[in-house]
Amino acid sequence: MRPITLVRPARTANRILAALPAAEYRMIRPLLERVVLEEGDVLRKPRARIRYVYFPESGVVCLINRLINGTVMEVGLIGREGAVGALSVLGTKAYAGEAIVQMPGSALRIRADILQSDATICPQLRALLMRFIQALFAQIVQSAACNGRHKIPERMARWLLMAHDRTDADVLPLSHELLAMMLGVRRPGVTHAMGALRKAGLIESRRGRITILNRAGLETAACECYQAVKDEYDRLLPRGR
Repeated sequence: MRPITLVRPARTANRILAALPAAEYRMIRPLLERVVLEEGDVLRKPRARIRYVYFPESGVVCLINRLINGTVMEVGLIGREGAVGALSVLGTKAYAGEAIVQMPGSALRIRADILQSDATICPQLRALLMRFIQALFAQIVQSAACNGRHKIPERMARWLLMAHDRTDADVLPLSHELLAMMLGVRRPGVTHAMGALRKAGLIESRRGRITILNRAGLETAACECYQAVKDEYDRLLPRGR
């Protein structure tokens, strides 16, 4: 992960920071550092001390859990609507899961200890982070139910829609291997599901990239979990412009 020289951003695409009152943003602005998020960057290691809180402006960060047998399972996605390490505002020092950049972009970061202390004098920031934590918890709970009950094509459609919501482009840099890991299934299952979505004219896949061709059709193909989570985010968090 490479820091950028700009350390006092006048504006930001992160929706939590963009929703702050001007006075609160001016207060924390000198403490923010913009960094480049590269694919594979680990923003949080399991059970390691949370050093920074990241407010993504672009790109997608996946929250994952690793089982003893090596199985990796995605439990949540974070983009410009939220913050990686938001639990630190509650005094949490470490967390069992990992946070890994899956789609490159940029973020503003702040030291976790500073954010925790400043949150007491930035009430709107604390309130927004608490609402984001609530929305993220709803996403994690819904994902657990989805992984246990719904078919792979439905789950893949849900995941693609969630990733699409957090980017500005219809082309997503996603390989079969990555999707298999994110969905917790074998690659043949991903290949079959992708073939079904491609046959329906919803997506196109080529060389580690997936293009969304029919957003409305993909929403129809997705299970109920996508809309349930989206509704919760829309209810709790400021919407993007």
